[in-house]
Amino acid sequence: MSVRSNRWRPAAAVLGAAMVLAGAGACAKSEESPAGSAAGPAPAASQVVQSAAPGAATCTIDQYGGTKVDLKTAKVGFSQSEKEANPFRIAETRSIEDEAARLGITNLTTANANSQFNKQISDVEQMIDSGVQLLIIAPLNSDGWDSVFAKASAKKVPIVTIDRKINATACKDYLTFIGSDFAEQGKRAADEMAKALGNKGEVAILLGAPGNNVTTLRTSGFKDQIAKVAPDIKVTFEQTGNFSREEGQKVAEQLLQSNPDINGIYGENDEMALGAVTALKGAGKKAGDVKIVSIDGTEGAVQGIVDGWISAVIESNPRFGPLAFETATKFFGGEAVGQDIIIADRAYDTTNAKTDIGSAY
Repeated sequence: MSVRSNRWRPAAAVLGAAMVLAGAGACAKSEESPAGSAAGPAPAASQVVQSAAPGAATCTIDQYGGTKVDLKTAKVGFSQSEKEANPFRIAETRSIEDEAARLGITNLTTANANSQFNKQISDVEQMIDSGVQLLIIAPLNSDGWDSVFAKASAKKVPIVTIDRKINATACKDYLTFIGSDFAEQGKRAADEMAKALGNKGEVAILLGAPGNNVTTLRTSGFKDQIAKVAPDIKVTFEQTGNFSREEGQKVAEQLLQSNPDINGIYGENDEMALGAVTALKGAGKKAGDVKIVSIDGTEGAVQGIVDGWISAVIESNPRFGPLAFETATKFFGGEAVGQDIIIADRAYDTTNAKTDIGSAY
């Protein structure tokens, strides 16, 4: 674990003043950091919250328990699930650190589980033992958090979960979840695939890592929507690439050996999709021979659209810092916050990739 001092860096994103906090991913390993500078993305890169449904569940400090805290003087812990060796995790961690610095939070402890779930549990429990007053967690897995909840509950430490959702009870085991609608991402990817293939063909799915709701929902959302809008598209191959570019490439190479005439590849994150692009090039395919649709919104994938290798990318915005700290500030101030705070993600395709690539990460 490390403790960050209040050193300012340009924020990865700034919340728009009109953002509404109301009741309301994934992505994982790679070996390359994103291209581009740290000068800051276009305003459209900021997370935007979907409007809450009427009567959506909320949580207050009185319901959850605990005492009001001034974040500037509070001890805050952030647990990252995977090493910052891919664009999503780099942007996510940077966003938390930058927003903490912008707000004048001087006592931020960070820890990285390096894709080891037992280590993440140990990291978070150590943070609780050390006296953190707020926890922000990017969970590696959706289950197995009972010991953390017991410790946090005993000390009334609110837990804000980001990106992946934990299978537990909001406003009891944890305060709130902030993230994307993963099933909707899968549905939107299916719509893009149907468009790219003219509603017919054979598609392979590069599955994300097992054990979390991102993979489960991106898969079910895609399959359900394909069956609904393009029943002549058949999913003929599924294999996990663990959200990794290297593994995505290996799986795609195996796919192309067994089915060289595959029409489309759905990558459940951009890193696997970019691995598939490398496999296609190695197999002698040309840009556009196999239609690729993926989820994340990294600069490399959006450039892949510009270059003709990828048909569309559904965004999964990793810039959680402003929204996570704004949610905590409202909670400690006595306001009700949504138990599920769902982000509205954009999409990139051939109509906007070149002009909007500055909003990618």
